[in-house]
Amino acid sequence: MRLWLKDDERLPDPPPLKTDDRAAFLIGTVLWIVAVVVATVFASTLRAHDDAWVVAMTLVGVGAGLVGLVYAQIRRARLQRARLQRARAGRARRR
Repeated sequence: MRLWLKDDERLPDPPPLKTDDRAAFLIGTVLWIVAVVVATVFASTLRAHDDAWVVAMTLVGVGAGLVGLVYAQIRRARLQRARLQRARAGRARRR
């Protein structure tokens, strides 16, 4: 087995897949919310073991997930606008 291929031996890269990143961010954010609830329930035990930072960490995870959701939504809207503009430009050229 070889680890490197010459450029002329490489197959072309496959086209990128169209995915909905919002679903991944949403699932991750929901899991962080569950972790917040669990960490809050066990907060007294965590404090007793000097692990109170776990609650803060889970809140940061929720915040990061929300930022990711907003980013994915903005990116999706931007890509849809660009797709529409390309379609309109293509129709205008055909006329």
